[in-house]
Amino acid sequence: MYVIAFPAIDPIAIGLGPVVVRWYSLAYVFGIVLGWQYAMRLAKRTDDRIDRLHIDDFIVWATLGVILGGRLGYVLFYRPGYFIDNPLEIVAMWKGGMSFHGGVLGILTAMWVYCGRQKISRLSFADLICAAAPIGLFFGRIANFINGELFGRATDVPWAMVFPRGGPAPRHPSQLYEAALEGFVLFIVLAALIYGINALRRPGLITGAFSAGYGVVRFTVEYVREPDAHLGTLLGVATMGQFLSLPLIAIGLWLMLQARAKT
Repeated sequence: MYVIAFPAIDPIAIGLGPVVVRWYSLAYVFGIVLGWQYAMRLAKRTDDRIDRLHIDDFIVWATLGVILGGRLGYVLFYRPGYFIDNPLEIVAMWKGGMSFHGGVLGILTAMWVYCGRQKISRLSFADLICAAAPIGLFFGRIANFINGELFGRATDVPWAMVFPRGGPAPRHPSQLYEAALEGFVLFIVLAALIYGINALRRPGLITGAFSAGYGVVRFTVEYVREPDAHLGTLLGVATMGQFLSLPLIAIGLWLMLQARAKT
């Protein structure tokens, strides 16, 4: 059976003595910086009192929300028992272990507090952040691929790869599927809504489209992504990622219907 060789990329991008910079860390930096620049460009397209300074100020809040929320989400949703027994491991983020759904809750909390203090529309602000979010997702999934983690299930498709951590079986490169769908495709869809129908003038529409779009993609890709070994398939029907994606789809559809009703 033909198998594509997994590219052996060193997870450490830069190493200077005891100081190392990993691709995983750079993915967060690239995603946040490029997303910040894109959101600043879009701010002028909203009808609410949101300007570039608000985006500038929020970058620190967003960074903390994503990192703290993503880590706590992984701890609580995926491995609570392990971290109860090993509480010091909670801060060992360099070993991997971040949850997108936890990151969403983290950044939503940060936005809720920040927008309340600045007295600006929470939905309009969320639209800007969600429009830029696929950029971070793209880089994050590429970093997952470089790390050889979150790989797919065993398969015989022609583009299957043998991952160093996945045993001898060829597997779906599901990280690349997610990078393409959650990152590139979802970014294009949201941009088409923004520039095609002025979606940012309908508060909640982009947030809803992002939420539902991500939820559908994640739910679908989970069928070819290897479930977490310690969780497997819950209730014999779905993975944790699929269960957590269902509320995102429901909330996203509701937000889009509400935005449409206001037009």
